[in-house]
Parts: sequence; structure tokens; C-alpha cells
Amino acid sequence: MSQPENVSPGVSSRAGRFRRVSVGGETYFAFHPEPLPPAPALAIDCETQSLLDTANQALGRLDGVTLLLPDPDQFLYSYIRKEAVLSSQIEGTQSSLSDLLLFEHDVPTGVPIEDVREASNYIRAINHGIERIQKGFPLSLRLLTEVHVLLLEKSRGSERAPGEFRRTQNWIGGTRPGNARYVPPPAHEVIPAMGALETFLHDKPEPTPILIKAALAHAQFETIHPFLDGNGRVGRLLVTLLLCGEERVLARPLLYLSLFLKQNRDEYYTRLQRIRTHGEWEEWLAFFLEGVNYVAASATATAQRIVALVERDRRKVHSLGRATGSASRVYEIVMREIVFRIPQAAIRTGLSEVTVAKAATHLERLGIVREATGRTRSKIFVYRDYLSLLQEGMEQEQHQRV
Repeated sequence: MSQPENVSPGVSSRAGRFRRVSVGGETYFAFHPEPLPPAPALAIDCETQSLLDTANQALGRLDGVTLLLPDPDQFLYSYIRKEAVLSSQIEGTQSSLSDLLLFEHDVPTGVPIEDVREASNYIRAINHGIERIQKGFPLSLRLLTEVHVLLLEKSRGSERAPGEFRRTQNWIGGTRPGNARYVPPPAHEVIPAMGALETFLHDKPEPTPILIKAALAHAQFETIHPFLDGNGRVGRLLVTLLLCGEERVLARPLLYLSLFLKQNRDEYYTRLQRIRTHGEWEEWLAFFLEGVNYVAASATATAQRIVALVERDRRKVHSLGRATGSASRVYEIVMREIVFRIPQAAIRTGLSEVTVAKAATHLERLGIVREATGRTRSKIFVYRDYLSLLQEGMEQEQHQRV
């Protein structure tokens, strides 16, 4: 039987206590979390306060840069897809951003369909959550279970009680609780623990600054691990839902931690575990804020580069003379969807397929799009420079097909 690192039976920290559990002849130590906020209260030193101030400023810049975008909704469309792929990759899927875009255009991808559908489900889940919140529905346990249903629909884990808090013991690492790296609280404690978390989200017993609230809530959710599957994805979505909730720190859901967490996966898991074993909430908060700063700056830079890219390519299109009108209409489709096929683009633009094909040829000659299949029929065009900007940092894109 294994125990959490450097933890003796019964040892407690500010975050909770490991307690011995004996079931069916097996003994292990499950964690019993204390409600938030931590006690004693967080000690915010000068360095952490500086990180917090910088993170708030970075979020402000990210929110502001969307005003410069020619089409903020288009950027959101593509950026959510990047997050969906990254969040799914953390869970071990092999699909890429290219695979997801192809899947959405009914093109075979060559990777397991469950992997691509998992990323596609993530998009539906985040869109559902944001829409509900924008219509006034509170960030609540009910909303998290609704999101969970969408995440697991027709994908791996769909048989593992979607939308329901677990009724059995789960664990992380190992083959059973007795040799696991971490064992969350027993099933009968899940609903009380999640109820306490919901209370904290609603600023009880006291208001908490939004970024600190997001950091603590994410860690607490992962510690409770309330579902049989999909906890990591729901926990990451929780951060975005908080930032787009009542306080509207972000007008659009543009901050996602998956890129930072994927690149720092070992430290991420270590920091979470050190909360449980040593009560290191301050160290976790600093790590979380570093992540917010990193991804906010990254998204801001990407948005700025996309503005420059779109301006450059629109100038190219406007140089076409008589063909500018139809090429411009097709380019707007390219800019929005990144991947397109001639029949679908014809429907969206109201142009004939012949006219769209000619426009696509012009865009290809200008170096804006590239035909990806090499076929003479059923061609697929991709906005390669735009896709390249989105793919930065996504190592698994090396096997892309577009």
C-alpha cells in the first residue's frame, strides 16, 4: 500500500486530513478536504501580490485587445478550438487542432474518432456554460453537471455516469486505491464537499478576489474529484466560467490554462498534491498566477499577430481588381472557419460553386490558402498562416494533415 509523499497516517494540513479507510480487506488513505477559504488565511507576500497585480493587468489587456480584432467572434471560434484540443491532450488524446477542424467539416482524420469527438464535446460544453451564465444562470453544481453531460456524450467515459456525482471511490495513479498516488474523499463526502465549494463560489462566508477564487476553486475541485471521469476538463472549464461570470473580468471566454498546464504538467500535479500534504496554498496560488500571466500574454500576442495577418491578406485580396468582390466574400469564410470546402463556401456566400472555385484559386495564388488534399475533386482549403499562429506550443500538431 502506498501513501501520499511525506505523509503519515492521520496527518492533517490546512487543506484537510488523510484518513485511513478499510474496504474489502484493503486499507488506504483518502483525503478529506476542509472547506474554503483556507484557515489560517492566505498570506499574500510582496512577490505574490506583484503576480496578482500583473495577472489582473494582463487580463485587462487581453479583454481590450479583442476590440482591435476585425471579428472578435471569429477569433473566439478558433481559440476555443485550440483550448478544446489542448485540454483533451492533457487527458491523453491524440487529436490535433487540424483533426478537429477536419472533423467539423466531415473529413476523415486518421485518429480515433473518440479523441476528436472529445475535443468537439469540449466546445459544446464551454459554449453551453458561457451561454447559461450570460443569461443569468448562476455558476452552480447544476451547471457543472450540465457541462459534464456534454463533455462525455458519445465519447470515452460516456458510460461513467455523466452529469452525476460519483457514488463509488475513485483514485489517481495506480491500479487501485491501495497503490494510488492520490485518493479523493469517499463517495458519501462528495456532495457535502461540493456544496461547500458552491458556497465559496458565491462569496460565502466572505468575498474573495476573482483570481484568488479561481485558483482556490480549481484546486479544491480537483481535490474532491467529484466525477468518475472528466474531472480535469471540468476543473479547467470552471476557471473560465468564473472569469466570465457575474464579475465579467472577461467579456469573452479567452483565457484558458491548458497550454500552461500541459507544458508544466509535472509541477502542476506536484503543486496540487502539496496543497493536500502540506497545506501549501500560497505556493499553488503563485503557480496559478504565473499561468494566468503566461496564457493571457500569449493570447494577447496571438490576437495582435492575427490582426496584422488579416490586414496583410485583405490588402492582397484588394489587389485582385475585378475579382476582388467574390474573393473578399470567400476570404471572410476562410478567416472565420480556417478550413473550407467549395460547396459549403458557396452556400455561405451565396455565390456559385464555379465562382467560389475561381476565388479559391486566386487566394491560393496569393499564398493565403493552400489546398490540402492534392485531389482534383472534393478539395479542402486551409488558411495555413492563421492555423500556424494558433498551433504554436501544441507539440502534437506535428502529425497534422492540413
